[in-house]
Amino acid sequence: MKAIVLREHGPAHLLRIEDLPDLRPGPGEVLMGTRVAGMNHPDLLVVEGRHPRLPPLPFTPGKELAGVVLAVGEGVTSCEPGDRVLALVEHGAWAEQVVVPEAQCFVMPRSLSFEAAAALGLAYQTAWFALTDRAGMERGETVLVTGASGGVGLACVQVAAAMGATGIAGIANPERAGLVRASGAAHVVDLAALDLRGSLTRQVHELTRGRGVDVVLDPVGGDVFDAALGALAWRGRLVVIGFAGGRIPEVRANHLVVKNICVTGLQVSDYRDRDPIWMRRAQAELFAMAEDQRLQPVIAEVLPMDRAAEGLARFRQRGMAGKLLLAMPG
Repeated sequence: MKAIVLREHGPAHLLRIEDLPDLRPGPGEVLMGTRVAGMNHPDLLVVEGRHPRLPPLPFTPGKELAGVVLAVGEGVTSCEPGDRVLALVEHGAWAEQVVVPEAQCFVMPRSLSFEAAAALGLAYQTAWFALTDRAGMERGETVLVTGASGGVGLACVQVAAAMGATGIAGIANPERAGLVRASGAAHVVDLAALDLRGSLTRQVHELTRGRGVDVVLDPVGGDVFDAALGALAWRGRLVVIGFAGGRIPEVRANHLVVKNICVTGLQVSDYRDRDPIWMRRAQAELFAMAEDQRLQPVIAEVLPMDRAAEGLARFRQRGMAGKLLLAMPG
């Protein structure tokens, strides 16, 4: 089988396609033939060696994939050969074959394409857990999503709308306004404005009659995080999802006290490892939302396997709208 292999951390051009032995599943494992795999900002951090969880070298990157079950190991009961499945893994997805623990495989609805299913993995799981567990969002609340036109941002906008929230999409490129509105955002605010701290608070207050937002989902960090903190309402909750903007922000504790606000973080892979039943419940709900058209993943592009380095470079440029996928040749 062919797989993308990293033998030393560094720039994405170090990735190589190699021929590796075919795989076999062990007890409790599922062998998948990959059709498409997801690309995410954490993949860039893993390749460059900047992610907090790094597998031993050499390894195959990639955290999500959709494909067909080729074989199952002893004791597997939730899927069988021929099933179409989505899988979430810590690494290894960018290969023609992947062995996955049964608990990390989710049989797809027949109505979903492999591309849609792969896009409904990490980003939508992030949105679901950020809203339901970390933010404790209630129907009717107002949710500000920063970096709203990216893969994770669009997932957050869509899931918030599907759960009955009023979504405010924060974007830096005004040309993306139509995209985020089509994904369910009721309002759009400008994250490229001068004096972002003051500007974002003013924009949000104009939309909320001076109240602020109940929830912020922030995959950007940096100056955007600082500004979003000031846009929270009394008892508001901000969920830190990532730092695509580069700078990891710091919070002064007195800011939390003044408005009784909460800042919390999310590492979605912990749910996969610590409570796979909870994650299975979440994925089932996401699949149901997609089947009734409440969720419609936006695919930016599907790249061939040999353009993986190019795909990772786009996360550094932060110029991508929607989800980026890799197609496997097998």
